[in-house]
Amino acid sequence: MCGIFGYANYNVGRSRGQIINTLVDGLTKLEYRGYDSAGIGIDGENDWSEDSPVRAIQLYKQVGKVSNLKEEIISHHPDVSETFYSHVGIAHTRWATHGGVTQVNCHPQSSDDTNQFVVVHNGIITNYRELKMFLKAEGESFKSDTDTEIIAKLFNYYYKKDPDLEFYQLTKDVLYQLQGSYGLMVKSVHYPNEIIATRKGSPLLIGVKTEQKLKVDFVDVEFINDSEQSTEANGSYLPSKEYTNSSLRKSESRAILPDHNMPIEFFVSSDASSVIEHTKKVLFLEDDDIAHINHGELHIHRARQSEGMSTTRPVQTLELQLAEIMRGGYDHFMMKEISEQPDSTFNTMRGRLDFKNKNIILGGIKQYLTSIRRSRRFQMIACGTSYHSCLAVRSLFEELTGVPVSVDLASDFLDRSPPIFRDDTCIFVSQSGETADSMQVLKYCRAAGCLNVGVVNSVGSSISRETDCGVHINAGPEISVASTKAYSSQFIALVMLALQISNNVIDNKQRHEEIINGLEEIPRLISQVLEKKEEIKEISLKYLHGKDSMLVVGRGYQYASSLEGALKIKEISYIHAEGVQAGELKHGVLALVDSNMPVVAFATQDSFSPKVNSAIQQITARDGRPIVVMTEGDNLIDRSKTSACIEVPKTVDCLQGLVNIIPLQLMSYYLSIAAGHNPDRPRNLAKSVTVE
Repeated sequence: MCGIFGYANYNVGRSRGQIINTLVDGLTKLEYRGYDSAGIGIDGENDWSEDSPVRAIQLYKQVGKVSNLKEEIISHHPDVSETFYSHVGIAHTRWATHGGVTQVNCHPQSSDDTNQFVVVHNGIITNYRELKMFLKAEGESFKSDTDTEIIAKLFNYYYKKDPDLEFYQLTKDVLYQLQGSYGLMVKSVHYPNEIIATRKGSPLLIGVKTEQKLKVDFVDVEFINDSEQSTEANGSYLPSKEYTNSSLRKSESRAILPDHNMPIEFFVSSDASSVIEHTKKVLFLEDDDIAHINHGELHIHRARQSEGMSTTRPVQTLELQLAEIMRGGYDHFMMKEISEQPDSTFNTMRGRLDFKNKNIILGGIKQYLTSIRRSRRFQMIACGTSYHSCLAVRSLFEELTGVPVSVDLASDFLDRSPPIFRDDTCIFVSQSGETADSMQVLKYCRAAGCLNVGVVNSVGSSISRETDCGVHINAGPEISVASTKAYSSQFIALVMLALQISNNVIDNKQRHEEIINGLEEIPRLISQVLEKKEEIKEISLKYLHGKDSMLVVGRGYQYASSLEGALKIKEISYIHAEGVQAGELKHGVLALVDSNMPVVAFATQDSFSPKVNSAIQQITARDGRPIVVMTEGDNLIDRSKTSACIEVPKTVDCLQGLVNIIPLQLMSYYLSIAAGHNPDRPRNLAKSVTVE
């Protein structure tokens, strides 16, 4: 949630209009993350002289969509023709956490009326109340209700104490006082044409664009001596600093430096989707990194030294293509991504499954495979849709490995803080790889000394970097907030992980071959279900549109399908939907069933079919008329007692959920459209949840 975007040019002529467009377009690429306001900060006009060539910072902020921000900027009639050869600008889309959706709470947040320091911030500062009390005691007054304003005022507070500090040194003093999570960018009139970017628990990357070849393909982390750090006020609230006794100061580091004043541009963002149209050369910041961009140079410093921390940040090449994140003729990203599943599921298996020889190789875990096989327990941690993908494969994991598997919601895991042992393997599943709750659990598990495996979609994300090994699901960019193709690819990636771990057991050979044969057919079977779009649309509009509540019933392998299907309907169409374990109907849920309660039931053929059919009979006996997702040609369902039947092709029992979930994804989409909602951006929700 929230989005950060920054732009810095050096020896590249850009008009103010071009700079504004670059910042606003960057925010547009981040709209899918979820937000309720937006703003930018750039250099102002005609407020400097030859004696004082320092420009004031101009802020433009507005609630609502980025289009509203564009109108706000136009209404101020800025001089868009003035050209800058060195300039930095920052931009932000905000999802309200502290303070309501008002213009004064929009980012960038300022240190004072003259905008000495302006800050954009993703995340939550947990000790903001204490810091606010301290700053008020120092005579500061506050305009907004945000925790971000405190950060801007802290910058000003420390600057006034020691104006000779370098920008990155000043940043270190501020970061020592902050508790919580943040992705920050800071711009200041005291450091013209310089920008600071730093993170802790919230993603940030930096794109580099130049016509010349970079002399380095990685950037050294630079450390400073304690003697260079400023001191804190005596008797203040501010907590003591975590000084580092580092002997690692580098007198000459490998950084990105302009060669003969070469033209260079930098793009700072919380997501690669807003950078890819400008450059494919990026480096990912790690927690406590301080990136300092100053007149074409990029240096990385550290707020804190961590044991075992890498001392370099590689410059990587993004493989993402801009065309991949465009809608490609579809009305919405969600429908595009649902329709891409035949390709995305194949891409998840590409190069990993040898269908001819019935063999599987996951290169990302190969080095750790022996350790994983020695595990006495698998602990899966995820949130939302990713949690459902874990539930979908838990039974198969236990069947093939003979080892107990626990599946936990990351937030509940944090609340309980259960015991984790060194011989556990913890599997973290996340589409974005930046989910805040999962990241907190990862830190907890790393401290316990267990082996940690990541299953993520975003290459270079925090979870992919901080786990010991893992599997990228290769689903491609997923823009719609409601996850569809990432769910099916996570499902397959976890199935492949179970196959790889257990392929040394001779007794599993026949079952392995059955599953691998089934996986080969999955893209084709999904295509067959997608051909039923119009039928599913008609059923959805006839029996579900306009309803306030519904039940989704499943059992065994289809319990996860019922939970995931209900979640899709809730988050996109705003109909209250409850995923129900069919065996639990008699334990309370059956009281809700009558002729007015819509029910969707998964009744595809597997070992649980008789029990599910019994549950359907319980529903129809109480005048319920379920919509049944059933196996093609199944004669065991009494169609006369149903509202409708959606026939889907049969596959291996443990993979059936990949086929069954497609009708529910389509239902949620069509119900959302019928209700007049935007399925790509459901209210109150964000794609990447980077706060707890």
